[in-house]
Amino acid sequence: MQSTRNKILENTQVTDTVYRMVVETATRPEPGQFYMLKGWGDEGPLLARPISVCDADGRTVTFLYEVRGKGTRLLSKLRAGEQLELTGPVGHGFAIEKVRGKVAVVTGGIGFAPMVYVAKSLKDCQVDFFAGFRDASYQLELVRPYVQRVAVATDSGAEGQKGFVTDLFDPAGYDFVLTCGPQVMMEKLAKACMACGTTCYVSLERHMACGVGACLGCTCQTTAGAKCVCKDGPVFLAQEVF
Repeated sequence: MQSTRNKILENTQVTDTVYRMVVETATRPEPGQFYMLKGWGDEGPLLARPISVCDADGRTVTFLYEVRGKGTRLLSKLRAGEQLELTGPVGHGFAIEKVRGKVAVVTGGIGFAPMVYVAKSLKDCQVDFFAGFRDASYQLELVRPYVQRVAVATDSGAEGQKGFVTDLFDPAGYDFVLTCGPQVMMEKLAKACMACGTTCYVSLERHMACGVGACLGCTCQTTAGAKCVCKDGPVFLAQEVF
């Protein structure tokens, strides 16, 4: 893992709160990994912000991120041509090489972002993509070429089916379920998968300070004891953490 200063090629607004950033980099992350991003000087937050990888091709890396606080707000102000400090890629991603057969990729909210790269990277699989949003979907065109089916649920019912994304399908009909989103959504899905014997991988989200497991600020409890989401995850087998 290394820290480098990289040129921003694009940083555009997708929705009221979601932005898409494309950055030059020679590193190629694994699906499910993330970077620590910092694009400000002493006037900004002390710590970098962990942002998952939405896409990568060996020359660039794409981030789809939501403005939630001061750090991500400062990231959203950066323009093409400016420099960004990247540390990474960080963490353990999805074990793509182990995933075969019929696969459900399930996302909630900004958990959609890393699963675009995951869906694109799956090979020799039949992939269905289930996405949950508050009111309206975004960037689904990024994933449609790589999956057989896309289904949407929204909290408001303004698009797709009203309600929970977990109600869109039966995990018993799949060999693998890969998911990223709100904790309560993933826990419900993980328990349903365990009940029917479907292998489920979850990508956890935690507040992070260092990104390398030194500060222990993102510790989670697993069946093997306490682990760091940044270093040991963010991807875990569902039965390890739920």
